[in-house]
Amino acid sequence: MILRDRIAVVTGAGSGIGRAGAMIMGREGAVVVIADRDKSAGEATACAVRAAGGRAEAVATDVDDDKAVEQLINGTLDRHGRIDILHNHAGIQVGGMLTEVGTDGMDASWRINVRAQFLAARTVMPSMIAQGGGVILNTASNSGVFYDRKMIAYATSKHAVVAMTRQMSLDYARHNVRVNALCPGWVDTPFNEPFIAQMGGREAIERYVRTKIPMGRWASAEEIAEAILFLVSDRSSFMTGQALVVDGGESIG
Repeated sequence: MILRDRIAVVTGAGSGIGRAGAMIMGREGAVVVIADRDKSAGEATACAVRAAGGRAEAVATDVDDDKAVEQLINGTLDRHGRIDILHNHAGIQVGGMLTEVGTDGMDASWRINVRAQFLAARTVMPSMIAQGGGVILNTASNSGVFYDRKMIAYATSKHAVVAMTRQMSLDYARHNVRVNALCPGWVDTPFNEPFIAQMGGREAIERYVRTKIPMGRWASAEEIAEAILFLVSDRSSFMTGQALVVDGGESIG
């Protein structure tokens, strides 16, 4: 088990990629703190980790609430004494062009996709420095390294995550805190429902996937979890400040 006894916090772990990442960390020996605004979904993920032989606990957390984010980090430190891995995964998808997105949509994208990650990392960093190191993984998107049509709020926020990740990595590498960004492409999870609706339904998105992604298919959440495991484990021990794109070739196709 390559994460034996490490303490990992994963936000947005109630479903999709977050859930799959939490599951694989639990499988590899980490104690996983499952954070999700949907209490029942978080509990379900924690139960699934335990049923598979791992250790997990759920903490209902809305990352749009500063106090909740701080309580998640500080509460975990109080209970476990350390945090070795922070995976900032919770996010939202707001579709539309400049003239279609209201300031509320842009503000929400910033608060959830960028500011919450900043706050969680800021809160955990002193403890990681004190313990001699740690890993922060920020979920961005392949929309953080190239551009999607009609996705100004989402693409802007995800580019900001990549920039923030790189800046953090430079500032804290000397403390043995590694900071990287995960940039998935199309993954078959409920997170894509707003964009699927924008594109005209499931049939339209399936056609897009077949024709626009060089590998001709979606990823599964479990495939992305393998990349998560690489980034949060010692398998990537000399890697920091990178945006790992896992998108079937879409961003270069």
